[in-house]
Amino acid sequence: MDFREPASGRVPRTRTQGIADALAEVRRRLLRRRRLIAVLLVGVAVAASLRTLAPPPPASTTVLVAARDLPAGQLLRPEDLVEQQVAPGVVPEGVVGAPTGRLLAAPLREGEAVTDVRLVGDGLARAQPPGTVVMPIRLSDAGQAALLTVGDRIDLLATDPQAGTTGELARDVTVLAVPDARISGDAALPGRLVVVAVGHLEVPDVTGASVAAYVTYTWRHR
Repeated sequence: MDFREPASGRVPRTRTQGIADALAEVRRRLLRRRRLIAVLLVGVAVAASLRTLAPPPPASTTVLVAARDLPAGQLLRPEDLVEQQVAPGVVPEGVVGAPTGRLLAAPLREGEAVTDVRLVGDGLARAQPPGTVVMPIRLSDAGQAALLTVGDRIDLLATDPQAGTTGELARDVTVLAVPDARISGDAALPGRLVVVAVGHLEVPDVTGASVAAYVTYTWRHR
């Protein structure tokens, strides 16, 4: 066999030698950039520490608020409300989770949460003074009902159309809601509904007069 060296005079490189040379070159390059690598490693360590030590995001609760200024007497629709994230400690008392389809008893400002005392219902009744009852009454003249606003204090009067006499039904009645005419109107009945707070002893007379007499009101002088 012919054991002579190649014509070039160099010994052939083995695969192992090639790998060793490549690793040596990588090591030389790392050494040349060791300061940059050290800075990058320190930055990664600091970022990881800050993430570990950072406090968790504050807890929040979703509350439905008015998307814009809403008038009293409006039936709430989905587009009237938007979700807002608030801290649990500032959630208003009596906030309503699903107010869509409910009737506003009082105006809502844009961004104001919907609470039970702003809606016609038992929450509104609980907010009234002891001894009062919240009830709807039908004023005989729809035009007169349209003149009322939430918070008005009125005296209710009833006129007997046959006898032509007028008597006082209730004194110092508080108007709590004046529903939109499209909601409170009834083609079969005259007048318009309003929601008021009256003394519990006056409820029978007010209820009877609402169907048998011409019911109107006068504003009280405060």
